[in-house]
Amino acid sequence: MKSQNSTSLKNSAEEVERFNIIFRIQHVVMFTTFLLLAFTGWGLKFAEIDVSSWWIRIWGGPRTAGIIHRIAGVTMILDFIFHVLYLGYLFVTGKMQIRKETTILPLPKDVKDVVHNFLYFLGISKTRPKFGRFTYAQKFDYWAVFWGMFIIGLSGLAIAFPIQASYLIPQGATEWIWQLLFILHSDEALLAIVFILFWHFYNEHLKPEVFPMSWVWLTGKISLRELRHKHPLEYDLMLKEKSEEEEGG
Repeated sequence: MKSQNSTSLKNSAEEVERFNIIFRIQHVVMFTTFLLLAFTGWGLKFAEIDVSSWWIRIWGGPRTAGIIHRIAGVTMILDFIFHVLYLGYLFVTGKMQIRKETTILPLPKDVKDVVHNFLYFLGISKTRPKFGRFTYAQKFDYWAVFWGMFIIGLSGLAIAFPIQASYLIPQGATEWIWQLLFILHSDEALLAIVFILFWHFYNEHLKPEVFPMSWVWLTGKISLRELRHKHPLEYDLMLKEKSEEEEGG
């Protein structure tokens, strides 16, 4: 029965949609604003250094680069807020359900998968862990954005709009809070850049199996072969749901 359902699923489509157009637009806005923030922010941070002065001039000088940086930052925050609201809408309308095979929420299984995967890499385990829709690495990648938005976003808003932010800062903290905000914003941004370059880009685009990039971010689709190989628990769930639909029909 399972093999018949598998064949039926393969014949129904060679690819399945992983992310709809709304999610893909959110991702494009996110990485576009991230790149603008990284490029202009780096130039602004080292604008006074001669070896970096040419880079800030590319962006029209410190003033223009600052304007671009602020616009990109506000746009990113709005994109993030829209993403959270959109997720809420999907849950409320029942278009998205929390299932252990498909949820982006961290689960105890993810901890077991980390240990299992290390044992596999070391040759102690003969099998790889079976992942659902999202691996533990992808979940870590996703939730890191929330941490980054909280630290970088709030500190960035305070620096961009100091007069408005000053109304929310206790008077006793004014002597040190601004220096702390600058450090938080700058150092966390550097961490985010390094993380994206060495973690996200490699795992999603630079691995030999997907090089030069995974096209999921653009097409929103993944092949059934890749789904079965990388996300077997989600694939099995699809088989089960299709079997139930066929039996119900």
